[in-house]
Amino acid sequence: MAEEPWSRTEFERRLRAKEISYHTHHPFHLMMNEGKLTARQIRGWVANRFYYQFNIPMKDAAILSNCPDREVRRLWIQRILDQDGHDDEAGGLEAWIRLGEACGIDRAELTSLKMVLPAVRFAVDAYVNFARTRPWQEAVCSSLTELFAPEAHKDRLATWPQHYPWIKPEGLKYFRSRLTQARRDVEHALRITLDYFTTREMQERALHILQFKLDVLWALLDAVHAAYS
Repeated sequence: MAEEPWSRTEFERRLRAKEISYHTHHPFHLMMNEGKLTARQIRGWVANRFYYQFNIPMKDAAILSNCPDREVRRLWIQRILDQDGHDDEAGGLEAWIRLGEACGIDRAELTSLKMVLPAVRFAVDAYVNFARTRPWQEAVCSSLTELFAPEAHKDRLATWPQHYPWIKPEGLKYFRSRLTQARRDVEHALRITLDYFTTREMQERALHILQFKLDVLWALLDAVHAAYS
């Protein structure tokens, strides 16, 4: 006999409990918040994390291409506009490039992707491939690492000016913008996940999907930590 599904409240609690595996608990990220990274290490993280940022619009476009629900598409497309920019808004990708410049990385060098480590490329490409090949609801579920992102951005805004005063403050715009955008995005993605994964088997599948995405982010930091320490 199949096990009874968790209640909506319990299912959400279990999704949120995955925060324990979020990359903010990685030794490299802890060192970052404690002011223990060198300028070279900060630049290494910014350059490699840029590859993740660079691929976010393609991941979201893959979700849109697989999604037949017009209302979902109308809301989800905002993520691409937020990242790529629209009208007079430069967008999150440009904000990350300016973060790189504020840290001392030349724009051309950053956008060439020459600094991206092979393991980072492999992990991020695996995530984009997941979004392209799996049902769109599963790809939406994988985005729920955003549940935990606002605290990470708040920590950087609080600690970087103190520990890394050589970073130009205007470069921190990306973190400020994501404080509100991430909360809006996760509300939509969480609602879809809670609505779609309704059997115990599906709910457990959702937890595995979220763990996969958490592992992608953790692997990214593993690679940076190994290369720059």
